[in-house]
Amino acid sequence: MSDELNPAVTDEATEAEEPIKQRKNGLYPGVSDELAENMRSGWADTELRDLEPIAQAADTARRRAALSARFPGERLVIPAGNLKTRSNDTEYAFRAATEYAYLTGNQTEDGVLVLEPTADGHHATIYMLPRSDRENGEFWLSGQGELWVGRRHSLTESEALYGIPAADVRELADTLREATGPVRVVRGHDAAIEAALTDKVTAERDEELRVFLSEARLVKDEFEIGELQKAVDSTVRGFEDVVKVLDKAEATSERYIEGTFFLRARVEGNDIGYGSICASGAHACTLHWVRNDGPVRSGDLLLLDAGVETHTLYTADVTRTLPVDGTYTDLQRKIYDAVYEAQEAGIAAVKPGAKFRDFHDASQRVLTEKLVEWGLVEGPVERVLELGLQRRWTLHGTGHMLGMDVHDCAVARTEAYVDGTLEPGMVLTVEPGLYFQADDLTVPEEYRGIGVRIEDDILVTAEGNRNLSAGLPRRSDEVEAWMASLKG
Repeated sequence: MSDELNPAVTDEATEAEEPIKQRKNGLYPGVSDELAENMRSGWADTELRDLEPIAQAADTARRRAALSARFPGERLVIPAGNLKTRSNDTEYAFRAATEYAYLTGNQTEDGVLVLEPTADGHHATIYMLPRSDRENGEFWLSGQGELWVGRRHSLTESEALYGIPAADVRELADTLREATGPVRVVRGHDAAIEAALTDKVTAERDEELRVFLSEARLVKDEFEIGELQKAVDSTVRGFEDVVKVLDKAEATSERYIEGTFFLRARVEGNDIGYGSICASGAHACTLHWVRNDGPVRSGDLLLLDAGVETHTLYTADVTRTLPVDGTYTDLQRKIYDAVYEAQEAGIAAVKPGAKFRDFHDASQRVLTEKLVEWGLVEGPVERVLELGLQRRWTLHGTGHMLGMDVHDCAVARTEAYVDGTLEPGMVLTVEPGLYFQADDLTVPEEYRGIGVRIEDDILVTAEGNRNLSAGLPRRSDEVEAWMASLKG
């Protein structure tokens, strides 16, 4: 990684009048006037013309209109967020704030969407960094300049792509400090923007904005459903990739599985939608095992919980529990089939007009019946459910909303989400599991260290539901046949 020049232009608007700051231990002591002049000229015009709007431009416009209608007469500020330092002068890959991307389709750092109130609604402006400056040398001296990290869109290009007037974000903080009237901001993404509004906003009012934007995503439009299907389809191929290299994972570790799935996510999508859970053996009993540094052994189960995130930031969330050697043992099959039966009951409960909780209750009842039948907990079933005793082995809720966040719509009001009613266009996971911890002395020794989860992404339709991830087998015998076919 090259480090010749200092990647610091702290105040780009006035950099032309300031000396160019150098990296403390950079190899060049400075920039001569002759070199600076040379770098200003001799560059071709690369402005992109005749750009088409992004595919979801009409959808994002409709979303902004709904937001405008909900908060008339108020200035609304929705930031994308900033780069976050990983170490010293390196940053994590940027991922735009969900609210910002949902309303604009843009994913670049430092962007801010502002809706200014008008007599009949709002005027939207997308504030962004323009192309890095050739006059002051930013394009080759700044660590975020064009020659260091790549070209940004010009403001004119951005207007064409996103269908929103664009302006220079470096002027926004001063503008917001002078703003009058009611203001709301989505907090937690841009400290400088929040500081500019510190005397104009309240936590309660800002939370109302965040909640509205979370609930707006409960029902997906056709574009979103299409993107989620793309995410799932890529995820299916990622699972196939993993099965094909299980012998290499046995020779190395869970990391081989993680890396294999990640390759599919980066080739076909933007990234993974969340940290992949590649849990072999007893690690499957740890719900969010993302260390992925354990052994992969024949005879054990592999719980793979992973999802590809599309270029538009919609993620799949799928889990399969696979026998590493391709065949379930009798006990593994008994436990797996119980989870499959519970998932079948849960999926059947997903339909318009049903309560969100119904699929969870249906799955939990089946799992509880199995635990009582196996003698692991004393019945009757109603008593166990009333006291929640099955949770020692089922642990988590049976599903959640899915979308741009893997746990989408997370700050929606309880009455609109967990206590709400399912509608066509909602997408949720159904993911029951049984987990017998390696140190659980209340179960027979042969159960200990076995964890099973099966998870699919379910679209609520007018007629009932559609399993978006049906391309991956679920029934135990079908899983074995699928694995055998992939291993050749």
